[in-house]
Amino acid sequence: MIADSGTPELVVDPTELANLDAGPSRMRAIPGSRMFEISGALKVFREHDPDGAVFDASQGDGGASLPGVPTEILDAANRLQREHGTGYDKPFGTVDFRRAVVEDYWGLDASTGWGPTNVIACQGGRDALVKAYDAVQFLGHGRHGDFVVTSRVPWISYNWGPYAMGANVMLAPGREDEAWALTPAAIEACAETAAALDGRRLALLVITSPDNPTGRSMSPQRQIDLARAAFAAGVPYVLFDWIYHRVTDEAPYDLNAFLGVLEPDERERCIFLDGLTKSLGASNIRNAHLVASEAVVRFIQSRASHAVIPSFHSQAVAIAAYRMGFAAAAAGIIGPTNESRAVIEGFLEERAINHILGKGYYAFLDMGPWLEKAGLTDSGELGAILAERFGLAVVPGIYFSDFGASWIRFSYALPPAKTAAALERLWDALSSL
Repeated sequence: MIADSGTPELVVDPTELANLDAGPSRMRAIPGSRMFEISGALKVFREHDPDGAVFDASQGDGGASLPGVPTEILDAANRLQREHGTGYDKPFGTVDFRRAVVEDYWGLDASTGWGPTNVIACQGGRDALVKAYDAVQFLGHGRHGDFVVTSRVPWISYNWGPYAMGANVMLAPGREDEAWALTPAAIEACAETAAALDGRRLALLVITSPDNPTGRSMSPQRQIDLARAAFAAGVPYVLFDWIYHRVTDEAPYDLNAFLGVLEPDERERCIFLDGLTKSLGASNIRNAHLVASEAVVRFIQSRASHAVIPSFHSQAVAIAAYRMGFAAAAAGIIGPTNESRAVIEGFLEERAINHILGKGYYAFLDMGPWLEKAGLTDSGELGAILAERFGLAVVPGIYFSDFGASWIRFSYALPPAKTAAALERLWDALSSL
């Protein structure tokens, strides 16, 4: 029967209604990321010394500190946009984008069982992560309120992105003298802690390598071992954040080899994140992609059809870069950053500064001795001094978590000469405390 037009009609069956949940009324208000405020502290220095050189070692934006996306790629993307038109695309992106990711970027082998239908385009890394958080909660334990597990000192948005999507966040145990590295024992401890909190469980383990903020890097085998430890602890999904893996003087990760080691059922529980924002210096172009099981991709695709559909222009930039050959396309970012890594490694060893330095963009520097010498509470106070008095912007480690309170993140996504000059400015500042 057709319902009376004067009667309210439910979109879903009463048995399928979303549960009443008072959680939002008691959840903490999510703070804005302070990353976008740091460069403002340099204005104080400029007011006192308008002609003085300033150094921004706070960001990881190669589009601001290095040449960014080559003009020829932007021109090629514009041509693709004109040919493609400006009509709606699919929620997964476009077929051409999926093929470029699989064939030109990853060179994905059909023997893995994965192909274009395992790819979904996203409007940058944050969009990809939000979509992943949503998917793993619905497809995993089928509920909100469980935990996303990260390392002890995670990227700022890993603290709050899952929380906004109804998941809680747990920082895994880790030792400072081991760069807060994840371990199987730490994952098991997280599962036990979650169970003691009203029977909660772990919804997702996040593995980042190279890591933001510490720069710590892990071998593929180490990552696989951690994923298997997570599966054994009842974690339904593991997300591998590889957004920095191309910024290396070694070989980038090989998805074929990675999938080849995993069992078919393990592959279905793995989600891989990569994109342009770091390795191509395309922060404001906003292109990333997820590679995952078809079940995860279909779930995200359906939700995206009612939410964020990725722009074609961002995909066009990726297609152009992937077809060129990504090593050549990203050489203007990767080459100088690799050279700067050698500069900072020599500097830190010569000055005997305790540090973590893997691959990617960042060095994590222990400022404990200087904080103690100057009577400063944490690296937040030191960050203000460095910016306002010495014209050097860094990210205080306390912005990431309390466990990084005596550390700073130094970005070397800079030309080598500028990295060297910024390091000398840092040493001058520390020597004056």
